[in-house]
Amino acid sequence: MNFSLSEEQLMIQQAARDFAQNELLPGVIERDDAQEFPTKQVEQMGELGFMGMMVDSKYGGSGLDTVSYALVMEELSKIDASSSVIVSVNNSLVCWGLETYGNEEQKQKYLTKLATGEIIGAFCLSEPEAGSDATSQKTTAIDKGDHYILNGTKNWITNGSSADVYLVIAQTDREKAHRGINALIVEKGMEGFEIGPKENKLGIRGSDTHSLLFNDVKVPKENRIGEDGFGFKFAMKTLAGGRIGIAAQALGIAAGAYELALKYSKERKAFGTEISNHQAIAFKLADMHTKIEAARFLVYKAAWDKDQGNNYDLSGAMAKLYASEVAMETTIEAVQIHGGNGFVKDYHVERLMRDAKITQIYEGTSEIQKIVISRSVIKA
Repeated sequence: MNFSLSEEQLMIQQAARDFAQNELLPGVIERDDAQEFPTKQVEQMGELGFMGMMVDSKYGGSGLDTVSYALVMEELSKIDASSSVIVSVNNSLVCWGLETYGNEEQKQKYLTKLATGEIIGAFCLSEPEAGSDATSQKTTAIDKGDHYILNGTKNWITNGSSADVYLVIAQTDREKAHRGINALIVEKGMEGFEIGPKENKLGIRGSDTHSLLFNDVKVPKENRIGEDGFGFKFAMKTLAGGRIGIAAQALGIAAGAYELALKYSKERKAFGTEISNHQAIAFKLADMHTKIEAARFLVYKAAWDKDQGNNYDLSGAMAKLYASEVAMETTIEAVQIHGGNGFVKDYHVERLMRDAKITQIYEGTSEIQKIVISRSVIKA
């Protein structure tokens, strides 16, 4: 087994690390406080090729592998999870879904702009009464021949007000249950499409999260992705890859908190020596490091499975479940190691702890991941 990264992957990792330190770190606390979308940084990430990393170069993407994408997500998330989730949604949920299942006309019209970061996208599945239970879609897309009439509400939508293109999952035929669901491309500005208020969140506050309202929105039939009734399968397949991105985000949050805690423990003195020399702190650091390494191998393995064309439902779910748990545990311990300083914004770890929590919830809660994992184990 070869655990080494290629020269190209190491270069991409370093580029992401440099960008995070030089461009994301300055002002990250202020953006979090103000719930400010990182517009400038997103533009820069587009220029670096981070917004369409796995998209074929013929559509303006970087044409890179999933492992490289995970490396970038990890480095960005060490510093600013708000920025990394914007990258994750655009790459994993929007670009990948369009490139894999969209037709050539849709790719030329939308994917070419999304992959370069000229515009960004949003993935619209969750509803007030349909989060983890994605089959219970209340949003409807009534077939009117050459178009659909879209009605309903989506919530918790990342890039809600900043996106220009929205992939919306809606029910066309309730009698067919999940086989009657479609995925539609909706553009900002379509008549009847309204963006609701911004959510005031615990973490990832620089990312804009909104409800979306659809009132008799006329969506051309050519904006449907795949065959009639393909929407549920499209959503599930897309989310399976999205879990790898969020697993990498959780890994990065954990690693960022650990690095800060390690540095602080070597500088802070108590009882005549650096606190890293006290066994109580040293053992915390040992546990953190071990769990992060275990999470890293799970994340990289899931990304590798995807690159190899293997089924990655199980490996992606395990990576997302474990990495998000490690992110939560590690950030809590990082705050503890910082003591009173960990409870204030200047040391960053309180923000990382707040950001970590969402990784256990979005793109499939930890409980949903356990369902996916247990079903795979029982079938085996």
